[in-house]
Amino acid sequence: MIPLVRRWAVLVVAVALWEPAARAGDSPFFPPPSAIAVALRDRLWDTDLVAAHLLPGVGRMLAGWAIAALCGVVAGLLLGRSGVVLQYLSPLFAFVRAVPPPLLVPLFLVLFDLGTPMQLATIVVGVIWPVLLSSIDGAASVHPVQVETARVLQLRHTDWWLRVVLPAAAPKVLAGLRVSLSLALILMVISELVGATNGLGFQLALAQRRFDFLTMWAVVVLLGVLGYAFNSGLVAAESRVLRRQRKEA
Repeated sequence: MIPLVRRWAVLVVAVALWEPAARAGDSPFFPPPSAIAVALRDRLWDTDLVAAHLLPGVGRMLAGWAIAALCGVVAGLLLGRSGVVLQYLSPLFAFVRAVPPPLLVPLFLVLFDLGTPMQLATIVVGVIWPVLLSSIDGAASVHPVQVETARVLQLRHTDWWLRVVLPAAAPKVLAGLRVSLSLALILMVISELVGATNGLGFQLALAQRRFDFLTMWAVVVLLGVLGYAFNSGLVAAESRVLRRQRKEA
């Protein structure tokens, strides 16, 4: 209980200082946390915001993250155990990784037009790299003793991947998934800012055009809460998987 209190102490102090400072400054650009909380509560009670913007945006984010996770893990494990192929593809990976995903949004707008396909493409292309690279690194880290033992025991191909490669790569794969989930939330907002008719990013852009600063802050706070919730859930799942893996070992 005490570590949890300490973890939240900085945030509580920051909010406590922000409230009187914002009220003293009386600026429409920096409303007090209490006003933001009221605006967030009122908008969350609005079923149109939840059904038409929050749920579709989160759904696209999770779908894009799932596609990138599946493709990244499978390709990463295969490439991690194939050093020759990886050597040929490394320059291509280095080139594509250097392109910031938001810069690809205009290209995806031309290819897919406005809508879900463009947003999914933006999320998948930007999110896949942490998963792919961590999976490659994890698969390549299988200990030589494990490789020789599997060869001596003549493990089946399926058992080799499921009982040797995947458990050895699991810590790095899970770390990549956690990084990619946070990145998926960011790319969800970016794709909705320029290429959507709904979603939290769309609401943020709409509030900016209307100079509705209170709504802008409410959306930003909501995005922060979503990011914390998703990260906490994945950290808990990661801890459980690794703990179970250590017990089985």
